[in-house]
Amino acid sequence: MEHRRLGKTGRTVSAIGFGAWAIGGGFGSVDDADSMKALHAAADSGVTLFDTADVYGDGRSERLIGQFLRERSGEAIFVATKMGRSAPLDLAEYTPEAFRRWIDRSRENLGVDRLDLIQLHCLPTDIYYHPEIFAALDDLVSAGAIANYGVSVERVEEALKAIEFPGVAAVQIIFNILRQRPADRFLAEAARRDVGVLARVPLASGLLTGKMTKGTTFDPSDHRQYNRHGEAFDVGETFAGVDYETGLAVVDELRSLVPAGATLAQVALRWILMNGAVTSAIPGAKTPEQARANAAAADLAPLPPATMERIARLYEERVKPLVHQRW
Repeated sequence: MEHRRLGKTGRTVSAIGFGAWAIGGGFGSVDDADSMKALHAAADSGVTLFDTADVYGDGRSERLIGQFLRERSGEAIFVATKMGRSAPLDLAEYTPEAFRRWIDRSRENLGVDRLDLIQLHCLPTDIYYHPEIFAALDDLVSAGAIANYGVSVERVEEALKAIEFPGVAAVQIIFNILRQRPADRFLAEAARRDVGVLARVPLASGLLTGKMTKGTTFDPSDHRQYNRHGEAFDVGETFAGVDYETGLAVVDELRSLVPAGATLAQVALRWILMNGAVTSAIPGAKTPEQARANAAAADLAPLPPATMERIARLYEERVKPLVHQRW
């Protein structure tokens, strides 16, 4: 497993992390025993970064990771969690008192005295124009409740604004073969400012596994069923905002780029890691097999220039007109 430095946190973490939205139930039904096996399989494969949020299953995901931490006691595991989506998306809700309340709940769920990293969870853009928000987070660092803070954003513009605040140690942003805009400017600027980058939705909600078809059906509790058009939250979180049929067509063209012994999902993850400004890609996993396969992507050889060029052309021709300026 390759390891990279997570910006101003000073911590070194695995280049493939574990995104824990799915084990909270956001991708349909899931069994907690299977989730625990997936977490352990990831750690056994060298994964040291685990990303969750207080709203993933209303604390279910955090509590599972808390149990996992107790079972892996003494190991150098880094947990990033998020806060802010349990309240209405209203600036008035984001007070120092609310921050402390949410952080205390996450600490309890995870069973830790201090959070490694708390991230503002896709909050309204106006947040980034209020220095007092970030001053409150600085106070929580000083108080010892959190070691570091960062943001999880929908848009590149939000990311660029957030990293103007010197305390922001990491940014989580959607970056994958179907969402390449962060590479235009943001990734270089994050590197310049020593800000860690977590690439979320790296497999475009599973589209880039190559396992989906026009006939694939999803559980009613799966956001890939109920958020196709942004009914519940930003549509960019589901299939990276790409129309499902268009995504399937692009995936069909990507299949020929997969080398022997690898999977399309692994190529998609390795593509993300080709950019050195990315600290870690954080695919989800619901089973040990998925967790091990994701981790193995870090061991793939660098993608050849011809593959990178083909992916760039596919994005430019088929995807960029649809999503590039939206996020």
